Amino acid sequence: MFGYFLERSDFLNLLLLYTGLFYGAWRIIEFTKFNFWIWALLGITVRVLFLTAIPNLSQDFYRFIWDGRLLILGINPYVFTPGQLANGSQIAQDLISLDTIPNAKALIQGMGNLNASHYSNYPPINQLCFALAALFAKNSILGSVIGLRILIIGADIGILYFGKKLLERLKMPVKNIFWYFLNPFIVIELTGNLHFEAVMLFFVIWSLYLLDTKRWVLAAITLGISISVKLVPLLFLPLFYKYLVPKGLFGEGFWKMKKFYWVTLATVVLCFAPFVSKTFITNFSATIGLWFQSFEFNASVYYIIRWIGFQTIGWNIIATVGLILPIVVFICVVLLSLFRKYNTTQNLIIGMLLAISIYFLLATTVHPWYIATPLLLCVFTNYRYAVLWSFMICFSYSAYGLDGFEENLLLVAIQYSVVICIALWELLIKKLPKKGVVS
Repeated sequence: MFGYFLERSDFLNLLLLYTGLFYGAWRIIEFTKFNFWIWALLGITVRVLFLTAIPNLSQDFYRFIWDGRLLILGINPYVFTPGQLANGSQIAQDLISLDTIPNAKALIQGMGNLNASHYSNYPPINQLCFALAALFAKNSILGSVIGLRILIIGADIGILYFGKKLLERLKMPVKNIFWYFLNPFIVIELTGNLHFEAVMLFFVIWSLYLLDTKRWVLAAITLGISISVKLVPLLFLPLFYKYLVPKGLFGEGFWKMKKFYWVTLATVVLCFAPFVSKTFITNFSATIGLWFQSFEFNASVYYIIRWIGFQTIGWNIIATVGLILPIVVFICVVLLSLFRKYNTTQNLIIGMLLAISIYFLLATTVHPWYIATPLLLCVFTNYRYAVLWSFMICFSYSAYGLDGFEENLLLVAIQYSVVICIALWELLIKKLPKKGVVS
């Protein structure tokens, strides 16, 4: 029903199906006798059910296919927008003809005017995935969708594998990984709607496992690759400092820490190197800036600030606030890195969970699939507010109605009020169980 028949504008049906799926997953994880291989097979099966479904909650996949087809034609996908090519821009036509790209008009129409008017903001390893899908099916949109989906399913299986191994090393219950792997939110948003948080998180968890096994060079490389899929893991870099140098600025591990950062950043640079040019830097940075200074969706603290701005100044202050909030997030992450102990991998993961939660709390745009990151991190801790968040995030889809896009701010307020209250209860009030015991 969710994959093949649901309309995004039918919010009531979406909410009922989503709730039913969550209830089923909760019953399996909490009340069914644990069997790793049966649960793993179930998780793979529900993903395969989506294999031939065209995503119905997001249009982003059209842009993924577009970028991938440009790449296999030898065109830098960061150089011009799809709209420039569709509208006959001389810059675009000098590089490639619209007729050269299979299904070009359908792809541009599918991604929508907003997406088609902006430069690509997907990092190079993400672009590589798009290119592989384009090679998988050069002339079929559905074939490319299947190719993208196979990559995401493979990444999720990798998360299951390394997540299990990391939980065993942390002496935590292995079944915790199924809060991610059997979570309907993950199946729908990543496998169903083709968002590449799965690939990014695969490299993040692999990196954490390698760190825990003291293979820091490989850990740095995989972390650099994760940043080259999605830029989000850049947020975590300050937290690794005290993990690698637990006894102070020039204590034991200082040189290893320096090399870890250099290897990570060198990996990122090598991944970006084939695309780097003055045009790339201009276009890529301009598109990233839009997420902070122009786009608004499902925000929390920012909406309160925006309301105050309207009441006091009389207009939307996103251009100013969008510059300030990232600085506030950076300061918070630095404070987290300085004043928390990171003597264990689990403590490091808790710091990462807190950092990403602060980031989303202050962000101007929080799409549903973003919550995959705090959700996965929480399974290696005793905190579960991100599991609740992965359900409450479905309220954001109330914005897509038959009459167009209009956010229901009451539902946004309910979503964040519930999640923040549970998070504060877990973080500040609830007595956490001892390490290795499920809360």
